[in-house]
Amino acid sequence: MDTSLSSSIAERLHAVRTSMQAAALAAGRDPASVSLVAVSKFHPLQSVQEALAANQCVFGENRVQEAAAKFPPLRPTHPAMRLHLIGGLQTNKAREAVRIADMIESLDRPALVDAIARAADAEGRLPDLLVEVNTGDEPQKFGVPKEQADAFIRLCQQRFGASLRGLMCIPPAEQNPVPHFQLLRNMAQTHGLPVLSMGMSADFEQAIAQGATLVRVGSAIFGPRPALA
Repeated sequence: MDTSLSSSIAERLHAVRTSMQAAALAAGRDPASVSLVAVSKFHPLQSVQEALAANQCVFGENRVQEAAAKFPPLRPTHPAMRLHLIGGLQTNKAREAVRIADMIESLDRPALVDAIARAADAEGRLPDLLVEVNTGDEPQKFGVPKEQADAFIRLCQQRFGASLRGLMCIPPAEQNPVPHFQLLRNMAQTHGLPVLSMGMSADFEQAIAQGATLVRVGSAIFGPRPALA
């Protein structure tokens, strides 16, 4: 990452936070009810440190191996930092994910539920958890299909209790995201789940209008993905 981009991370964070606050107020919501997950995947440790210096505490990573290299060394000096794993999770990565993450946003199949439960027993800790719903039923994407979501959410609630905090979705890129956000919100309400992780750089304001409590923003903060990623 070049110096000019690094030096602008604080300004980019300020701009995103300002837009989030305006979107929440426009929706009649308390801005404090929406948290920013800064998606640092593929970006170097320096970028994370820049964001931490600008008082950003919550980060999102797709890959367990990359997250494990970046974040544990930062915890002693940044005890308020929280790491969310937001990418599709392989069962053989479940134990490391449970070890390092504060929230796993990508529960989407019974085999992963079993793997996380075993890992939590082995590690003696259980992160907060979200079910990822494939609201567009896109075959190339992770997430539980819509028609299976209600039963799967009930399974996760029975297995994990209050650690199952809510739902996450990534709407199809070519579609209006609002119906997908509304679907996820209604599903969360049905199951009494308080956390809605939805909205990214291009649509987080719309997500906030539909009830998002977490928005996942990467490129608007860190810039384009590094060429060598």
